[in-house]
Amino acid sequence: MAYGVKIAKGKAYKGAALKRRHIRVRKRISGTQERPRLVVTRSNRGITAQVIDDIAGHTLASASTLDSSIRGGEGDKSAKAKQVGQLVAERAKAKGVETVVFDRGGNQYAGRIAALADAAREAGLKF
Repeated sequence: MAYGVKIAKGKAYKGAALKRRHIRVRKRISGTQERPRLVVTRSNRGITAQVIDDIAGHTLASASTLDSSIRGGEGDKSAKAKQVGQLVAERAKAKGVETVVFDRGGNQYAGRIAALADAAREAGLKF
């Protein structure tokens, strides 16, 4: 099965594998007005979460480690991911969003991704 991404060699393999996984995940899920998509984007330094209505093409809520309330905080990257999860859940609930579809963005559901998702669930978002 070809997903439109060539198999790379060396250092480029990780990026190509991530892209293939992301395409595979996005084939199955889409955000609607009743149940928008919670997208997680992870980099080496930070993490970003957005709640997106794909039909309208609008971002309803977002949070990142670059937000002023999280940026100077204490803790490791997993602790900051938890703070991002709580913040995006609060902002989404303020917009009237109760349930979301979780889009892990091709990343494995472990570590910072799982910490963010668990914190969003604890803050009241339903997946």
